[in-house]
Amino acid sequence: MTSTLAQKARALATVVLLVAAATALPAAPASAAELVPIAGAGSTWSQNAIRQWAANVKKNNIEVSYAGTGSSAGRREFAQNTVDFAVSEIPYGLKDSALGRPADSRPTRKMTYMPIVAGGTAFMYNLKINGRRVTNLRLSGETVAKMFTGAIKMWNDPAIRADNPGLTLPARQVVPVVRADGSGTSAQFTLWMSKQHPDLWNAYCARHGKTPPCDLTSYYPQKASEGFVARTGSDGVAGYVRQDQNEGTITYVEYSYAKNASFPVAKILNQAGYYVEPTARSVAVALLNAQIETSNPNSDDYLTQKLDNVYASNDKRAYPLSSYSYMILPTAVERPITLDKGFTLAKFSYYLLCEGQQQAESLGYSPLPMNLVQAGYAQVKRIPGVVEEPANLRTCNNPTFSTNGQNTLAVTAPQPPECDRKGGPQQCSTGTAGATEETTTGGGTGATTGPSGAADPSGEAVDPVTGEPAGGGSGGEYVAGVPVSLDAARGWRTHHTIMVVAGLLLLALVLGPPLMARRLRRPGGRP
Repeated sequence: MTSTLAQKARALATVVLLVAAATALPAAPASAAELVPIAGAGSTWSQNAIRQWAANVKKNNIEVSYAGTGSSAGRREFAQNTVDFAVSEIPYGLKDSALGRPADSRPTRKMTYMPIVAGGTAFMYNLKINGRRVTNLRLSGETVAKMFTGAIKMWNDPAIRADNPGLTLPARQVVPVVRADGSGTSAQFTLWMSKQHPDLWNAYCARHGKTPPCDLTSYYPQKASEGFVARTGSDGVAGYVRQDQNEGTITYVEYSYAKNASFPVAKILNQAGYYVEPTARSVAVALLNAQIETSNPNSDDYLTQKLDNVYASNDKRAYPLSSYSYMILPTAVERPITLDKGFTLAKFSYYLLCEGQQQAESLGYSPLPMNLVQAGYAQVKRIPGVVEEPANLRTCNNPTFSTNGQNTLAVTAPQPPECDRKGGPQQCSTGTAGATEETTTGGGTGATTGPSGAADPSGEAVDPVTGEPAGGGSGGEYVAGVPVSLDAARGWRTHHTIMVVAGLLLLALVLGPPLMARRLRRPGGRP
């Protein structure tokens, strides 16, 4: 009996120990999240940054594919559940003047917006004077609007001459190059025109069958018969303008594309009376005036932008057409999003919010300020499958960050030179964007030729169609302003000496071996 009781006690003790041990062990972990390929589509405005970031994170085994299909197509693909994320400069639901209805309603798919990079919508152009490329063009906002609504048709128009008193402009046709596809860049540009130059924009829309007042449009209205050219994508418009034979063209495109193409962009007149280039710093200054919707993180327009005060900034350093680009993120597990895809997308989003911003300026953009990086971290937390990372701003190294929360780029942005002030001293000679060569300008008379091909101040006749000197050819040198004639080289020069020495060396190489062989065959020589 005692033995039986002892056995039962030992058995009970064993069970208790086993239960205790099982209780002490951690629960079996769920399968760990895995990095899997993710895909996005949309904006070509921010495409250069996204593709660079995607290349950078490959070393971390994060595979991101991105198709620059245009903002409108990207939003549509996201709504149709065919991509994991989209990128756009405009949110869902805005009325589109070209369509006469909302561009696209907010999708049923659960989503949110997150700013990813800032930048300036630039005006890349291809213009030469006497065969030499202009790199320091300046344009007022009204002049730009007139060029892209057909009110200004020639480069020697008095309005362009007034902006450029140091240039002798050719009697060449202005050829606006616009987007053929649904584009966030078109939307940003036309939104600016609708706010700043509504009379010009409304009249242009009316000619194209739209009912004013017109606001933004993703689909730029144009007709080839009006002298416009349409191309798909930022690569398409930039690629067309950069072709040497397409002289006289001008397009609106992200600043990054002009930098990559080694082409100039126009400096745009701001409200303070200075012509400004869309550098990282001038964009950062302008966007200090952006109004960002932050009142309700769950609202449809959270973190979207209102740019009226950006356009009207009276800071001398501000670039008027500055804005943000947005990543459209999923906030629920819905086709095609899985927890693994969400985990991967969150990793990529954390990268671009912090480390990726360090490259923004070199890529032709302006990095996000601290407040939007902080807001971005809050948005990433909403991605399904995310493994949260702390918003450690001390190690972020974003060039906009400072200890007191100010935007360092904006604070340190230099004041523009007086030669960029409207009505100031002689027009600045420095090149812009990808065409940075120092150039020279004329005496500030703003003289130009008329359509009759009359002689310019240098005494050369100019062809009214090509803008070239009559009987002259074209070249590719980067200069600006009135070309300077160079005397022909005369007399003996260094290159003549080099030619003679090269000839003697060639003669020695030809005659030397036979002479040496003949010498060796002589009596007493070695065979």
